[in-house]
Formats: sequence, structure tokens, C-alpha cells
Amino acid sequence: MTINEEEWLRDIEKRVSVDFFKTLSEASLEELHYVFSREALGLLKNNWTNTMHHWNKQKAKMAYYFSAEFLMGRWLSNALINMGVYEEAGEAAQKLGINMNALEEAEADAGLGNGGLGRLAACFLDSLATGDYPSMGYGIRYRYGMFEQKIVNGYQVEKPDNWLEHGDVASIHRPDEAVEVKFWGRVAIEKGKDNHNYFHLYDYESVIAVPYDLPVPGYNTKTVVTLRLWEAVSPDGFDLDLFQAGEYSRAVAKEIQAENISRVLYPNDNTVGGKQLRLRQQYFFVSAGMTDLIRRFKKQWGKDFSKLPDAVAIQLNDTHPVVAIPELMRILVDEEHLNWDSAWQICIRTFAYTNHTLLAEALEKWPINIFAPLLPRIYQIIEEINRRFLHYLHQIFPGDWQRHKEMEIISDGVIKMAWLAIVGSHSINGVAELHTNLLKTQELRLWYELFPDKFNNKTNGVTQRRWLLKANPALSEFITKRIGDAWIKDLNEISKLEAYAEDPTAQREFLAIKAKDKQILAEYIARHNNIKINTSSIFDVQIKRLHEYKRQLLNALHIIYLYQRLKADPNYSIVPRTFIFGAKAASGYHQAKLIIRLINAIADVVNNDPVVSNKIKVVFMENYRVSLAEKIFPAADVSEQISTAGYEASGTGNMKFMMNGAITLGTLDGANVEILELVGHENAFIFGLTAEEVNQHKMSYNPQQLLAHDAELSAVVEALHDPIFATENIHMFEPIYQSLLFGVDGNPPDKYMVLKDFRPYLSANKKLEQAYLDEKKWAKMALINIARSGKFSSDRTIKQYADEIWHIKPNPQK
Repeated sequence: MTINEEEWLRDIEKRVSVDFFKTLSEASLEELHYVFSREALGLLKNNWTNTMHHWNKQKAKMAYYFSAEFLMGRWLSNALINMGVYEEAGEAAQKLGINMNALEEAEADAGLGNGGLGRLAACFLDSLATGDYPSMGYGIRYRYGMFEQKIVNGYQVEKPDNWLEHGDVASIHRPDEAVEVKFWGRVAIEKGKDNHNYFHLYDYESVIAVPYDLPVPGYNTKTVVTLRLWEAVSPDGFDLDLFQAGEYSRAVAKEIQAENISRVLYPNDNTVGGKQLRLRQQYFFVSAGMTDLIRRFKKQWGKDFSKLPDAVAIQLNDTHPVVAIPELMRILVDEEHLNWDSAWQICIRTFAYTNHTLLAEALEKWPINIFAPLLPRIYQIIEEINRRFLHYLHQIFPGDWQRHKEMEIISDGVIKMAWLAIVGSHSINGVAELHTNLLKTQELRLWYELFPDKFNNKTNGVTQRRWLLKANPALSEFITKRIGDAWIKDLNEISKLEAYAEDPTAQREFLAIKAKDKQILAEYIARHNNIKINTSSIFDVQIKRLHEYKRQLLNALHIIYLYQRLKADPNYSIVPRTFIFGAKAASGYHQAKLIIRLINAIADVVNNDPVVSNKIKVVFMENYRVSLAEKIFPAADVSEQISTAGYEASGTGNMKFMMNGAITLGTLDGANVEILELVGHENAFIFGLTAEEVNQHKMSYNPQQLLAHDAELSAVVEALHDPIFATENIHMFEPIYQSLLFGVDGNPPDKYMVLKDFRPYLSANKKLEQAYLDEKKWAKMALINIARSGKFSSDRTIKQYADEIWHIKPNPQK
């Protein structure tokens, strides 16, 4: 694809005039960004339209990806790169006196995700489009995405993420394809003309799901995949009679109640109302998506639903969309009048489920007293699924009442959504080899024994087009200059770079690129954090969602240790290091928010102490998001992947760091295991307990005994009460102290074994420092990591899903 520059410039000037009644010089950056985005949309409109027409004509089997999160990031630059016109667009902008970088910065991130789950979904769409796979995504168009994080006096403060403030530059509003979603109501059984009983819902609350379609162009292909996001509106809307009567709040009550469904990503569910809203969100986008999907199927295949599994594959991204299983049963049985057994076999053959967690508390369970009134017919269907499944269990394991109890879908007043997903799907996959093995042997052992053929592994991946080609253009050019550009669509090609790992010229050039990327990040930090950092220091980075198992606390305690050593002995030898954090904590997760406060307290002390600030600096970068990540990954020297072994399903940040030449400092957890298999111990810094050892220590571990024999570690932990850090009062970090030594909320002390892994972590850090001092060795390690990152492309992951689960094939336009 190419741009007709003359026509492009003329259209931009015209659009600024028509849309904003301004000249180019009068238009704001946001307005110019809008105009450029609409022009880019115009460039791909024919390919977008033709993609779906082509697949419909071919009657291609479609994969539908259902996810509560799609963390897409900025659209314009990524779309221009994939269309192959980024440089041309930049040149055109320059001729208009517009800085392309400034234009990109004017775009708000579409923050429709929380972390790895949502970013994985976004990478998958990119790979689906690039691989020409017939596919589509379904999710929610949240009015406010994941909150905007502000750090105020060291604390996380949540602000609305108003990503739509300047409009939605790339989505197409399609009100003509809206569908109805039903909540509450009463279920009645009525006889049909065929004398069979049928279920009908009456007195329900109706909500209208209105779709917005976002195009996701593939790289160097005509294929454009659609992400359909649903927005909730009320069919009744504004009540004029109530308004005229002075009942202003009641006049808009129904409108507000409906719109709340798609207002905020992950509302706090610590209350009954919050739980109810989350369930409404899940059923809302699932019901809308299923209705839309069935409507598409019927246009092509009529009412022969026996063909549904051959025409449609549905991937459930974690448990959030699992309510799709009983929803499809409702459609097939209640609306299309199939018998139960036929409908159930269709469901099982159609659905596949991805498990993203080893945390029992993250496997969703819905209280019956919330679920049943809100979705009465869906609850009845789940009851019937459970009844039939228990009957099956009694036949397979007669008399094994304990097994039956543990595996029933409805028990102890809750519905276990992961159990429902396993029963109602033909495929259950983990997202890293270790994760899948632990699912089979621990968390889902009983299910693996029952359904061994359903379980499989699909190690996560990331798109190299976003996280290397776009995020790190200098490194991308370095790679292409040496091995060609085939790696952009086939990351296995990057293995050819290893031939240059010991080449002195390549090493020097790589280190120069890294130094420049570090300078760019340092300038950003100086502007936004008012912290001046040493660009020759080790950029040690931990950026990910804030959760105790990810052990940002271990990193923080290490910094306290270094601070204490340097204060006790200013001549203590240390390679200068800058510790960079980026993380959001869930709004109701108080312990995680307190860890953010601790990190910022440490930063205040370290950065302002003349004795240590020339050797260590601490930076907490607020509002971590995709566009910020794109600045951080290229600059990182060290990738902190230090979760407690056996807790991280996969991780994808570890892969992005690896592609950008950062060295992994990590535990044998998630995909770190596979990274280590590829690069070897000589090219990574691995420490700590294994998942098996963590499991063995759970019953006998005593952190107080550990501190009794380690005075330095004891001093680090006691620093949590030191007024130099605990500036508000000496007890401000008491919940962290208590969790480490005594346990809180029924958890054992130091549940995530932070203190147990502390000494091995120190040892790994010292080895890292020594390696960094040898520039040639470090450059070789970094280049080997890049060269061996081919496995971690989402293109590989998607091909495995397509071949082994969905059974779909690439179907490009001619």
C-alpha cells in the first residue's frame, strides 16, 4: 500500500476545515491526530470491507475471541506500520509542519485492559490479521478504561481514564446492528405447537448492546480483522414525563443504570452491588456477541446448527466470558428448539477455554444469590448442566463422594465458572509449559484425570511488530541491516542474528542503540518525575500489575538492603543502578497499594540522600500503560521476573524484554522456564525456590526462624518501622510487616516466600553486576537473548491455536 502524497495532504487540509472549521495552523494536536487517523482509516476501508466479504463468500470457518479485556494501546502508528505507510505518512506530516512523534503522543491509549490478559488479546488480533486467519474479537467498549493512576504523596490515587475525551478516532459506530440483552425477569414454561415445553423470560430488564468496530490491519497483507466492542444503552432512555414533573433523577435512572454496564473496566467488586455489576458486564458482552455470532451463522448456513462447530470456533479468554456456554445452550434450546443432547454436543465442540491463573481465588465463583435473580434462565441451564454432569461422575467414579463434591459446578452456594468452562469445552489450555503441567498435577488434577484429552499447552507470545518494530525502531533497523526483514512476519528468522553475537562491531552498535534508548527514557523521567538519572547505570526494570505474588516487595527490600549497606559503608562496592517500577494495583487491593506507597517512600529517601543517590536511584512511573511500556522496554538492561515459582501463569513482559535485549533476572516461574531453556544459565540470572520446592515448604516454612539467623535481613524487615521510611507514623507499613512475619487474613506468614528467596536474590544480583561490568560479555548475552526470542512471537501461538484447537486455515484475499 502506498500514499498519494498530494492527495493525502489535500484531504487532510479539507478534513480539518470540514470537521473543525479551522485551518491547519489553528488545529490542535488532538484535532490533527483525529484527522490523520480518519485518513488512515480511509486507506484500509476497502481491505477491511473486502476481508469479511471474502470470508463469507468462502464460507470460511471463523474463530471468535471473547475477552473482557483488549489492551490495544495507540491505534494510528501501529496501523500505519502494518499498512506499510508509516514513513510516507511521517514525511507528509513534516511537509505540513506537523511532528509525527507529537502527533502520536496526542493519542490516548485505549485502556480497555488491566495487564497481560488484555495485552495478550491485542497481540493475538495482530497475529490473526497478519496470518490471514478468519477471525473476530468481542469485548466491551468501556467508557472509562482501567483507571488513570496518579501518585499523590506516594499513594496511588485512581482517576477516571477518559480515553474518549477527544473522540474515538478509529472505531465505526454500527447502531443498525445493535442487539437486546435481558436481565432479571421470571421464567415461564409454555407448551409449543409441537407439544414440547419451552422456556420464556417475562418482566425482564432490557439493555441494548450497540457495537463499535475497530479495524486491526495485518502486517503486509490485505487482511483486516474486526474487534467488535459493545456499548450499553437503555431502550427507554430519557423519560420526558418524569423530567417535566420535576423528577430529574428518576427521568434518567434507567439510562444511567444501563450505561453503567459499559462505564468502567473492573468496577470494585468488594460490595454486592460491585459483584452484580461485574456479572452484568460479563453477561452483557457475551450475550451480545453470541447473538451477533449466531445471526452471522444463520445468514450463511441457515438453521442447520449441526454445522455450527464446523463453521465457528469460540475461544474463552479466562473465566470472564464462560457464561457464553449456558447462553449458547439457551439460544439453541429455547430459541432454536434443539433438544438438550444435540445442543450440548454442539456447545462442547464449539467452545475452548484458556486458563490464565494458578491462584484459586482468581478462578471465578459467583454466589447463587447474586447470579440466580439476575440471570434466572441461565442459572436454570447451569443447574441442569451440573445435574447431568454429576450423574456422569456417579457412573465413572461410583461412590467417590469426595471427588463428586470437589468437582460439582454448583456447591456451597456458588457457581464455579472454571468448572463450567472445563465441562462445556473441548479444549482447556494453559499458557506456559510449567503452568499447564501445574494445572494437570495440582489445581485441575481431578479434571485432568477425567478429561486428559482436553488439556493442552499454548505458551503465550507477543507481537514483534508492536514490541520491537514499532517500539524500538533503531534496534529493528540494526537487525534488518544484518539479516533482512523476514523476521517481522516470521520471528524464527531472528535466530540468524546470533551469528553477530560475538562480532565487536555489532556489539558496539547494539550498546550505542541501548545507550540512546536509555537517554530517551531518562529525559522522559526527568520531565515527568523530576528525577535525574545516570544513563550509564544499570536500568533495572520491573513493570507489571502490582500483586503480592509478583513480588515487587522483594525488589523493594533489596533496595533497602543496598541503602543500609551504603549508609554503613559509603565505600561499599556497587555498580550504579536505577530501579524502575511501573504498576497499577486494583482499586480494592489495599496491600498492593501499600507496597506502592513503600516503593515511593524508598524512592524519596534514596533519591535525596547524597551518600547513596549517585549509586542507586528509584523511579516509580505512574499510570503504566502500553504507550509508556513502548518507551521502557527498549531502554531496559535487566528484566525483573521474580514472582514466586508456581504462581505466574506465563508472563508476557518477560518476552518483550527479551526481544529488546534485556537480560532476565528471575525465578523458574511461568515462561521464564522456557526462556532459560532457550538461552541457558549463562545468559540469564535465575535464582530461588522451584515450584516444587515452594509447595514442599508451605507447611514448614517459618520466616521468624529465618530472621533469627540473618541479622542483615532482619534489619531490612525492621526498616519497615523506621521513621526514615515510615514518615507518617512508624506503623504505616505494619500490614506488610505482619504479612511477612505472622500472616494476615488467614494466610500463612510470608505466603509468597519473599524472605526465603531474599539471599538467593542478592546472590543473583551480584552476579548480574559483575557481568554488566564486562561490556562485551553483556552485549553478547543481550544479542543471544534477542536471537533466541523467536519462540515467543504471538504468530507462533496463534498458529498453534488455529491448527490444534480451532482448526481454521489462513484465508487471504487474492
